[in-house]
Amino acid sequence: MLIYGNTPRDIMKMMWRRRIRLLSIMVIVAVAVMLIGCTKPKPRLNALDKFWDTLGGKTTDLVKRTK
Repeated sequence: MLIYGNTPRDIMKMMWRRRIRLLSIMVIVAVAVMLIGCTKPKPRLNALDKFWDTLGGKTTDLVKRTK
């Protein structure tokens, strides 16, 4: 029976022969993913602040007001 194309064993042999190139591509992708993940600032969690503001309104401190 004739098999057209490359078998998985052939593909693995080709990848092993080009391991430096494959390794460098994997390192470049990993570094790019790490840099993209580090560029965005973490958002401040203010859901609880909004909740308390909704319940009590944004009232001023009475002690500061009397001084």
